[in-house]
Amino acid sequence: MPPPPPPPSHLYIYPTTLHIVLNLIPITSISLSKHQIEMDIALNNTHKFLSKIATNDGHGENSPYFDGWKAYDTDPFHHETNPSGVIQMGLAENQLCFDLIQEWIGNHPEASICTPQGGFDFKEIALFQDYHGLPEFRSAIANFMSRVRGSRVEFDPDRIVMSGGATGAHETLAFCLANRGEAFLVPTPYYPGFDRDLKWRTGVELIPVVCESSNNFKVTLEALEDAYDKAKESNIKVKGLLITNPSNPLGTFYDKETLKTLVGFINEKNIHLVCDEIYAGTVTRENEFVSIAEVLEEFPTICDHNLIHIVYSLSKDMGFPGFRVGIIYSYNDMVVNIARKMSSFGLVSTQTQHMVASMLSENDFVDNFIKESRNRLAHRHNMFTRELAQVGIGSLESNAGLFFWMDLRRFLKEPTFESEMTFWRTIISEIKLNVSPGSSFHCNEPGWFRVCFANMDDATVMVALERIKSFVHETRMLEIKTMAKIKTKKQCWQNNLQLKLSSRRLEDIMSPQYSPLNSPMLRAQN
Repeated sequence: MPPPPPPPSHLYIYPTTLHIVLNLIPITSISLSKHQIEMDIALNNTHKFLSKIATNDGHGENSPYFDGWKAYDTDPFHHETNPSGVIQMGLAENQLCFDLIQEWIGNHPEASICTPQGGFDFKEIALFQDYHGLPEFRSAIANFMSRVRGSRVEFDPDRIVMSGGATGAHETLAFCLANRGEAFLVPTPYYPGFDRDLKWRTGVELIPVVCESSNNFKVTLEALEDAYDKAKESNIKVKGLLITNPSNPLGTFYDKETLKTLVGFINEKNIHLVCDEIYAGTVTRENEFVSIAEVLEEFPTICDHNLIHIVYSLSKDMGFPGFRVGIIYSYNDMVVNIARKMSSFGLVSTQTQHMVASMLSENDFVDNFIKESRNRLAHRHNMFTRELAQVGIGSLESNAGLFFWMDLRRFLKEPTFESEMTFWRTIISEIKLNVSPGSSFHCNEPGWFRVCFANMDDATVMVALERIKSFVHETRMLEIKTMAKIKTKKQCWQNNLQLKLSSRRLEDIMSPQYSPLNSPMLRAQN
């Protein structure tokens, strides 16, 4: 018998498979409005006229990493207007030193071409379009990169290639170094955005180098060789190794010996080494951080320098993500030349170059900013991890980055990624915190979460900590009640068992078989 006709205002889809869009998906017992279906059909028709790159999911927005951002956007926390909203702890922004920036801007109005004091340079700056960038901008960036690294190494302004943020820098390097289908090795866990930055438009692949918590997620030569061999077995050509130093999401950094091992590995394989050092200025103890540039300077014959490339930006160390100042610093002349040509697709505006050059050329300001930023980051990091440790929540030991790697493995019902995602949804919907699950960073162990701490004020930090503490307290109370119930049930079972055994013994005693009349002694007397 055919199904009854649908209501006039809706199309009811019966349990079957309906082909609505290009991705054929089974739809079971759901109701869609005519308008929604018309939109889907229109989208399907539109896709037919667009490229595969434009319509695929290579941007990675279906990742829990970005889903957490969407949850925040739909219900953002605000102290007054939405005190029960979601607190954004999934965004690695450095907002702790904007008072220093604003003070400098107030004292240097001539740095902006949009002020009366700086307007005399307006025409010259507005007309400048050389993709090499303003000479003073490249010199200031080279100076800042050096001072962030304790002035232990110098950078050549002529090797500075600008790009639209570190995102653009990574993609440009991928285009320069690898062909579609070739790959980079990447130690895990790693920044989810790499799947977009390096893969989406270039067609380059990323091959995980598995690192484990048993040695604090340190990369080993054995893990590198294993990943390289597996790629070779799959007929995938490895063109390079990509590392983040300091690490996002771990908040740790490589020591000199490890860097030497990595350089030796890439030199032996004759592949490139791309070092993302965008968090170099966030290391709270500056003398401990070692840049790959320092390794090359101290050991000049350790490798072919043409294989080494650095990605940098002002998004993290200065807190300027909106300025889109990304930097490629390559020791390969050809890469510098080609990357500079490619930078035409993502230049930094000359207005931004002009202001940044003015600010970063002032060494007293730069040195004070770096020092104060490190102190404030260390204070915020220590406060967060100390407060969490008091309620039994641990984290990976770290002293860099704008985040820490929180260990919530004991809260999972099972040691699986499904259980991790279930718990993450609880954190989002009930605790109202957007922290990023480890699986979105390609971590091979469930239960780890990245927590960002520098993108909020002190009052919001206290609210976040209080929510976490309340959750842990409620969880403990629930565990205690559960254990009490189990203990009570066990005690009742034992009591019932004792009662049954006692009743059985009484029945045995009263049974004819055990009657005194049946006593052997009595029978003997008779």
